[in-house]
Amino acid sequence: MPPRGRAGLRHRLRRRPPRNPLPFPTLVAAAQATERLRVGTLVLNAPFWNPALLAREIATTDLLTGGRLEVGLGAGHMKWEFDEAGIEWQSFDERADQLEALIAELTELFGSDGYEQQAVLRENFGLPALRPVQRTGFGGFGPPLIVGGTGDRILEIAGRTADVIGVAGVLQIPGQPPGTFRIVTAAETDERVRYAREQAGERAGEVEWQALAQAAVVTDDRRSAAEEFLARSGSTMAVDELLEMPFVFIGTIEQMADQVLRNYERYGFTYYAIHGPYKDAFAPVIERVRATSS
Repeated sequence: MPPRGRAGLRHRLRRRPPRNPLPFPTLVAAAQATERLRVGTLVLNAPFWNPALLAREIATTDLLTGGRLEVGLGAGHMKWEFDEAGIEWQSFDERADQLEALIAELTELFGSDGYEQQAVLRENFGLPALRPVQRTGFGGFGPPLIVGGTGDRILEIAGRTADVIGVAGVLQIPGQPPGTFRIVTAAETDERVRYAREQAGERAGEVEWQALAQAAVVTDDRRSAAEEFLARSGSTMAVDELLEMPFVFIGTIEQMADQVLRNYERYGFTYYAIHGPYKDAFAPVIERVRATSS
């Protein structure tokens, strides 16, 4: 008879089957179905991963996608994900430490010449060490690295290590359960981008700046749609504040395209991630920006 802990775990997994597919096979499948599409993770929770095994996953996926992989890593902010996986929920500082350590270990593994124990085998059979195709991120040894957030510690890590620095556009509400957020204002975004640029130092002009768009709503009546959005989200933000901030897009395609261009001038954002339900609404915005900028 197995230990009670294992029996309990099996029972829990039967009651709560995984809701999301494994990331790396999914990315390979997406890349196989396309020719130019870049694929990536946004983001992997660092405490979930063994560095050596993650390095193998990343290198293999970069090979199979023809060098189209981008790797997003984070400290994890949804406690329930840790609970369901049976992984200890540690303090934020401890999770941030794990993120920083994981990036350092992946950098070392990608920069090495494989495992010494396999050197003779590789030489005898002419097998190369498993390495990523791309040599841009992770100190020039791996795929582009994405790190993003809004807190000081994560932006510090991103400033030192990331090729793409993401600004999430939300802040944890103090005193509320982990993962309870509010949308940041334009002024708060100014301050967060400024702080992130300071952390990046001389790299600030070389990295790419990413914004995580929270919504895209196509409408001819911006103010009414903004009022409805605020009512649904329970936010106390004023309508004018919502329409100024860079992470929610409300308006016609032309108005949202203009907002993308204003965001670039004000914050430097050139890379947008958007939640799945809004991707179809946002796609014409990108097409409009390209047409305007060409």
